[in-house]
Amino acid sequence: MSIEPATLLPAAEPFRLGNHTFTSRLIVGTGKYADYAVMAESLEASSTECITVAVRRERLIDAQGRNLLDFIDTSRYVLLPNTAGCFTADDAVRVARLGRDLLQGLENPGADWVKLEVLGDKKTLLPDPVATLEATEKLVADGFQVLCYTTDDPITARRLKEAGATSVMPAGSPIGSGQGILNPNNIRICLEYLKDGDPDYPVIVDAGVGTASDVAIAMELGVDGVLLNTGIAHAADPVRMARAMKLATEAGRLAYLSGRIPKRLYATASSPEEGSIAPVRPR
Repeated sequence: MSIEPATLLPAAEPFRLGNHTFTSRLIVGTGKYADYAVMAESLEASSTECITVAVRRERLIDAQGRNLLDFIDTSRYVLLPNTAGCFTADDAVRVARLGRDLLQGLENPGADWVKLEVLGDKKTLLPDPVATLEATEKLVADGFQVLCYTTDDPITARRLKEAGATSVMPAGSPIGSGQGILNPNNIRICLEYLKDGDPDYPVIVDAGVGTASDVAIAMELGVDGVLLNTGIAHAADPVRMARAMKLATEAGRLAYLSGRIPKRLYATASSPEEGSIAPVRPR
């Protein structure tokens, strides 16, 4: 039996996110790198096609006065502006509109969407669910495709979808914590609620993954993609970790599509006993 080569390549499976279609299911952030050169090399190694950019004006310029966008090929990557650092719905809406204006000026296709973050406090960086819902409603009414960073609470996730969110993005664990997927059961319930009657609705794990195995676990749960930043940017070797994250995304997706064997308490022989040579019994 021959196997078509395309069936072996997870990247060949298109990933639809709002009005955009990608082959890579890994979305990578542009913050926290030691310098912009390392960032650019890491983005290349990750094979991502979509990168997030914090659009508050002070985030775009480093201590040397260099502009982040000078190190990004805006004709190659779809930029996903985010509202990082916002703590109220009104502030998030204002920053989202700034991002739209910025990307329209760059003629980048990412001008039509936003990664919404409305944080509850500076210690946990967990989202404020009420303000996030309020901002989602306002931005959807303003024509944005809204990708919502949220907790792994299934009820909140469902309400954000009902408010018109293009994608709901539950956190695996707190931003930058590197703790991985703390509550896989909640992620499973989010998937059940969000994809009920709408199997193509995109669900992305956003935040908390620290290494390649965390990404693979997330993808094996059945999420459609992973968004990360710190796990690459703060690795001892960001470029090598970016490559690992790429491979983990592909391996986890392929494993999910393959269907894992059930877990059992006892062993199951890998070779069938039927037709085996009978043991010689002592006389």
